[in-house]
Amino acid sequence: MRKKRILLLSEGFGAGHTQAAHALSVGLRLLSPDLRTRVFELGAFLHPTLAPWIFSAYRKTLLTQPKLYGMVYRAQYNKSLNRITQLALHRIFYSQTAELIRQLRPDTIVCTHPFPNVVVSRLKRAGLDIPLCTVITDYDAHGTWVSPEVNKYLVSTAEVKEKLQSQHGVPAHRIEVTGIPVHPNFWQQHNREELRQQFGLRDMPTVLVMGGGWGMLNKESLMAHMTTWREQIQFLFCFGNNDKARAQLAETPLFQHPNIHLFGFTREIDKLMDVSDLLITKPGGITCTEGLAKGIRMLFYSPIPGQEEENCQYFTEQGLGEPIKSHETLDAWFGKLVREHPRDQLARVGAAPERQPAYTPQHGAQAIMQLL
Repeated sequence: MRKKRILLLSEGFGAGHTQAAHALSVGLRLLSPDLRTRVFELGAFLHPTLAPWIFSAYRKTLLTQPKLYGMVYRAQYNKSLNRITQLALHRIFYSQTAELIRQLRPDTIVCTHPFPNVVVSRLKRAGLDIPLCTVITDYDAHGTWVSPEVNKYLVSTAEVKEKLQSQHGVPAHRIEVTGIPVHPNFWQQHNREELRQQFGLRDMPTVLVMGGGWGMLNKESLMAHMTTWREQIQFLFCFGNNDKARAQLAETPLFQHPNIHLFGFTREIDKLMDVSDLLITKPGGITCTEGLAKGIRMLFYSPIPGQEEENCQYFTEQGLGEPIKSHETLDAWFGKLVREHPRDQLARVGAAPERQPAYTPQHGAQAIMQLL
């Protein structure tokens, strides 16, 4: 008997979209070991030479012109991708994506980014008869995700479902509130003392700082202020693939201290969250959801106008995080960490029943299985 196949398509505009695809892939195979899954970043796979240039331009725009990005985001909020963009995607990806699907013969296609969602939707309009599931990886419902050909939307919250219905006209039966998928590792708790030994850490208040993969940690004043607490607080700075920024800080006297640890790319963020008391991060949808799963308190810095602002607003309103408005915000939280240490693990945000999300870790994978 032929094994069922699921094709998961993403894009490399930030790591979160692809992380969600891989999380679903793992979750699906845990539910059904006989299931076959494949994850592709469509642009990088089909156009390995062109894609890095596009991603680089996108990254540069976010870093240097965030207000411009925000203006475009808001102007297109209730609209699908404009015709020029759709035509460009059609010309660049259409025939090759059709061939990829023909070769892999998936039973269901899952998209975790709007671009492959547009391409597959056009193929469905042309006669492709495969269920399409779209996973919205933020706490908002932007129009670029919406297409009449989508059979099922998986969304983070009931508020996002309501927006899809009221603002974009998506029928309720096509939307399921599953939460944003994160890797199953983030739903497992580790022993903190064992983790301290593994990473060479001390038993003291610990702060995890993320966002360096895209150079977003280059807030010199903010980071320098953090180091003034280095005698009382242990800092774990994660730089992802940004080896240049990591090397520069490693040579800076302020960061040459036993309580300051600099990490490059790692697949153990779940463990670093478990051993930490506070997460300082950009409010990306995936990272926020990982923090929610771990129950760690969060501070958000420099949200990009658009989806990150929406994510920041949602987590702040739910009492799960707070934006960094000044150095005083850091001082208030750091002082609280020092006064509370050591503290009971049950004090972690999310441990109380009223903080628990209304979905289970496998909910997204189960919803996709129903389409098979």
